[in-house]
Amino acid sequence: MSRIGKLPIALPKGVTVKLDGDNLLTVKGTKGTLIKQFHKDMIIKVEADQIVVERPSDLKMHKSLHGLTRTLINNMVEGVTNGYQKALDINGVGYRAQKQGKKLVLTLGYSHPVEMEDPEGIATEVPAPNKIIVRGIDKQVVGEVAAKIREKRPPEPYKGKGIKYETEVIRRKEGKTGGKGKK
Repeated sequence: MSRIGKLPIALPKGVTVKLDGDNLLTVKGTKGTLIKQFHKDMIIKVEADQIVVERPSDLKMHKSLHGLTRTLINNMVEGVTNGYQKALDINGVGYRAQKQGKKLVLTLGYSHPVEMEDPEGIATEVPAPNKIIVRGIDKQVVGEVAAKIREKRPPEPYKGKGIKYETEVIRRKEGKTGGKGKK
């Protein structure tokens, strides 16, 4: 049995779950609503205060889907109750971010400012000119938006300039060592 898949998912107060015939799961909470279609073979049981995911057989595909399905449902429940967030740091002289309505405007050393529109269900905040926080209820979309922001100027290994995740560690390289070439 899958160590992750066999664990029941506890439903906090204020979360309602609706399961349709084709494994279409709707999770409603205080932060919003998430809908996701799961594989037809997985057996999802909604009980009073928990959700249990079971697999029909021990086929390799069913084993791999078991833990995945349970984790995705758990992420949906977590998202509608607490939400998700990713923090990004901006390093570099003159590099900064600012909010203009629903747009995130980044000054990253290019000849033009980079403008990014907030997608549906995602909110970006700029508490300081060198810090960006991406918030939302869908874990996958939050990670995707944060990755797209980081992609605009990834951190370089010599001076560490660029946009990096708050918890990311940049492996630094030593630059050229000066001096005349010896022949």
